[in-house]
Amino acid sequence: MAQDSYEIDLIPTSEGDLTITFLGHGSLLFTYNNKTFYIDPYSKVADYAKLPKADVILLTHEHRDHLDRQAIEAVKTDDTMVVMSPSCANQISGEYVLRNGDTAMVLGNRVEAVAAYNMVHKRENGQPFHPKGAGNGYILTFGDVRVYVAGDTENIPEMEGLEKIEVAFLPMNLPYTMTPQMVAEAARTFRPRILYPYHFGATDTAKLTHLLAGEQDIEVRIRKMA
Repeated sequence: MAQDSYEIDLIPTSEGDLTITFLGHGSLLFTYNNKTFYIDPYSKVADYAKLPKADVILLTHEHRDHLDRQAIEAVKTDDTMVVMSPSCANQISGEYVLRNGDTAMVLGNRVEAVAAYNMVHKRENGQPFHPKGAGNGYILTFGDVRVYVAGDTENIPEMEGLEKIEVAFLPMNLPYTMTPQMVAEAARTFRPRILYPYHFGATDTAKLTHLLAGEQDIEVRIRKMA
């Protein structure tokens, strides 16, 4: 159910503050230099008709809780740039279809598409919930701050190549993404300065906080992102 108010954090950058609004589930709103960036807008967590229009919409993959046409249309204008993974391209049109490893400059901001997939958690037929190559995580650069939104993924080998991530959003929604142990292992791999578990459903976030309690350079922040 959509909330009327949301938690908000400010992240200082070299070119002004990045405002993060925690909408819920896998949905985030970034505001930076008077531009709005939506990640996976989802009608169940927000009344998007009451929220600012989008300059950029980023879609991680095609599942209906991440590609929600109703939410997208509520914030989209004729000038909105839509960035998506290949699995979204047969459902919606957009200016940028990025494959894992692709990079684009979107309204002056660098956007990198990175891998997001399952290796362990699979459907009854043996197929992963999120197959390799279908979905994206994104690294967005705001001034001197690199923000990693992982999408629906596990702690995959590609995370070893992530560099200089200041802020990371890692999913913890079982059985589709990561356990708290997987999220902790991922965080230790690329060591973000600030870690937000997101899209965590009923998973106990205290387990993650406990697992990373000894990592003094990784600040775990828990926000309303169930």
